[in-house]
Amino acid sequence: MPTSNFLVTVSGPDRIGVGAELFGALTSLSEIGVHITDVAQITIRGALVLCAEVSTEKSISVGRVQEALEERDIASGGISATVEMVTPSDVSDGRRLLVTFLANRIGAPQLAAVFGAITNSAATCERIVHLASYPVDCYELVVRGNDHAALREALAAVATASGLDLAVQRAGLHRRSKHLVVMDADSTLLQDEVIDLLADECGCAAEVSAITELAMSGEIDFAESLRRRVRLLEGLPVSVLDTVRSKLRLTPGAHTLLRTLRRLGYVPAVVSGGFVEVLAPLMAELRVDYLAANRLQIKDGKLTGRLLGEVLDRPGKARALQGFAAEVGVPLEQTVAVGDGANDIDMLSVAGLGIAFNARPLVQEHADTALTVPYLDAVLYFLGISREEIEAE
Repeated sequence: MPTSNFLVTVSGPDRIGVGAELFGALTSLSEIGVHITDVAQITIRGALVLCAEVSTEKSISVGRVQEALEERDIASGGISATVEMVTPSDVSDGRRLLVTFLANRIGAPQLAAVFGAITNSAATCERIVHLASYPVDCYELVVRGNDHAALREALAAVATASGLDLAVQRAGLHRRSKHLVVMDADSTLLQDEVIDLLADECGCAAEVSAITELAMSGEIDFAESLRRRVRLLEGLPVSVLDTVRSKLRLTPGAHTLLRTLRRLGYVPAVVSGGFVEVLAPLMAELRVDYLAANRLQIKDGKLTGRLLGEVLDRPGKARALQGFAAEVGVPLEQTVAVGDGANDIDMLSVAGLGIAFNARPLVQEHADTALTVPYLDAVLYFLGISREEIEAE
């Protein structure tokens, strides 16, 4: 015998006891073979929409289900309760994706564009969560569809046209598992470039800045560019390292990001083309236990203009992320990398989720998503963490 499916919708001003009344009514129907297959609810400013899908292999009419609701007197106080026979969705067998998008403000035009892309990709939205309303607007959608490639392409086009930062990820239990979140230091966790501050102290800022720009744009090899810049620092007293460290400014949202990651059991780490001698004391203050960076050679209390060991360059950053993941016991698909420069590209590519943070177009092309807002804690939204959870003590 074919299965009959009914959608029961309860809507109106929310009040205590509505859920109990609905499920009590459906309990009475279970005696004649009706069982619940799905439930969803949303309440916005006291307005309730509660839906239950029920199924049966027996011959039961819409009217019989409606009678059960009326017996419980659900439709009172401005609340309505309707029943309709439904058929399974055309995309019911499709896999779910998580679509997260944010901007300084998101209005009806941006939402219309996103949902238009979903519709045009023959997909459907099953759930909408408003993750944050400040300092940015952020929404997360659960989308079900069969053609993920078409959906990603359509959403990417909408993001570009509408000025949205958008990520599309697979849905699943991995979102609730421990993650390793690896950040670049200069111009990501920090607002500053450490070597530029060192260059200010030795009076070679212009020369160092020119080499830095070439390296960050990917025009010259990072390892060679770093050696050239460090050579210009020869003779600086070691006390300069403390001076520079005191001048470092954290990116807005950095403290919030680190605090929230630790509280939720995630592991923060820093992989930097900068220098251990400057960063290690700061990471200890920030309670970041995992750091990989370059080392300066120091003799007789002065910088020699040389580096110790191999340069932590673009491939080296990716290897460092992989090493930390193995040490922490986190699979690569549960790692997140955040960076802004060309030397971060391999790290962004190897991570489960690579986020280009206020980065050049070259870097954005190699990342899974890009953040163009100035707040580093916006990374948390791509992990499905809401503003309410961030601010919870």
